[in-house]
Amino acid sequence: MSRNTDLSAVRQPVTTALGLPNAHYTDPAVFAEEREALLFRQWAGLAVAADVPDPGDAKPLTFLGMPLLLLRGKDGTVRVFQNICRHRGMILVEEPRKIEGAIRCPYHSWCYSTEGRLVSTPHVGGPGQNTHDAIQRDALGLVEVRSQVWRDVVWINMSGDAPDFDVAMAGAIDRWREFDLPLYHGGADSRFTLEVQTNWKLAVENYCESYHLPWVHPGLNSYSRLEDHYNIEQPGAFSGQGTLVYRQLTDDNGTTFPDFPDVGEKWNEQAEYLAVYPNVLLGTHRDHAFAIILEPQGMDRTVEHIHLYYSVPDTDPALRARNTAQWKVVFEEDVFVVEGMQRGRHASGFDGGKFSPAMDGPTHCFHDWVAIQVEGYRMQAQAAE
Repeated sequence: MSRNTDLSAVRQPVTTALGLPNAHYTDPAVFAEEREALLFRQWAGLAVAADVPDPGDAKPLTFLGMPLLLLRGKDGTVRVFQNICRHRGMILVEEPRKIEGAIRCPYHSWCYSTEGRLVSTPHVGGPGQNTHDAIQRDALGLVEVRSQVWRDVVWINMSGDAPDFDVAMAGAIDRWREFDLPLYHGGADSRFTLEVQTNWKLAVENYCESYHLPWVHPGLNSYSRLEDHYNIEQPGAFSGQGTLVYRQLTDDNGTTFPDFPDVGEKWNEQAEYLAVYPNVLLGTHRDHAFAIILEPQGMDRTVEHIHLYYSVPDTDPALRARNTAQWKVVFEEDVFVVEGMQRGRHASGFDGGKFSPAMDGPTHCFHDWVAIQVEGYRMQAQAAE
């Protein structure tokens, strides 16, 4: 059980609030509580649809201990299932692969379609008898996890009872309505991962504020300065930062990536970066976008899955590689910060930290959301006792 941390100071206005108590980064019981309250009950990021580009593509994943299967059906729809056979709970798919026919359980050979239907149960009624009155195939399809694809991110709601995706994400969808356009993953050279020894929430906190730019990202700050940035705060949904100075990447001939069409002049120089709660970090620019999915692997271990996107399917490979390398430098510069904060959370005298009302609003917005969700979960758990 959780230690029932006191979150009253977190719920205060930013001028007087403190950050989350240390236990929210170091206590296994609190991590388990947040697994339910923050990640299973919300629309959390799992993967990207580009992980399964073609019909029949399947990719096994583990989300906070839950074995899942990301699958693009023969009908082209991306779905998420629990990666287990309904017979004895055997793992169905061990490695990413193409499903040419059906998904066959390696244990007793029960077979499922790529849409999740149970289609074959060999010898279930005895040798040579492939049916039995007690085995109703229509009721024994794969267990589907509620999912939605937006900006190529595959969002899942493990509990099944979050508000509809369009309602839960209405603010973020509306904010970037101009960018409701096709996104094209850059391919193998436009994805990379960073394994970071930190709690996933610290990666969110660091991403959503620009306060650290002059000291942690001096190269970026040299042309997109701290004073060019503004805070973004949508309580209960997302927070982040934007810049009024965006410099397009060019090659040696001055060539740039093609722009997203008809997004408006304000985006010629502007770019925005949103931490969409709980664990997805998004960036958009006039000519490219990215998505970072934070995969919590423990209370002090996080894998960051970074994907870059463009406005057209075929962009210049050399320029694309340069863009990936540039962002990799920026994101790697943050590693020592989030790892340092994680180690710092073992200092018994730390009270959660004081926020700068002018600079830390986006971080406080996230902490407040965490506190609201955890307190709501506790009240529900208490009522069920």
